[in-house]
Amino acid sequence: MEVAVEATPGPDPRPRAFRLGTARRAVEAVIDRWPGRDHLYLKVRAGDGGIYLLRRERDGRWRLWLYRSTAAGPPLSGD
Repeated sequence: MEVAVEATPGPDPRPRAFRLGTARRAVEAVIDRWPGRDHLYLKVRAGDGGIYLLRRERDGRWRLWLYRSTAAGPPLSGD
């Protein structure tokens, strides 16, 4: 998974966009973040209206952890 991030003063990246296969999704908002010992979860809303939970590993790799379509019903808790 490819993620474009903004340069930030702190250690946590701020994603601007990510690519799933050939589809590019612009990040409209970072809704929440949960740091762990060796990873960081970011809950984001993308330009397609979907809610994505992205996980950044200590080594810098990114993975899609969860996806919720706005067509699938009410948003995930915390929205």
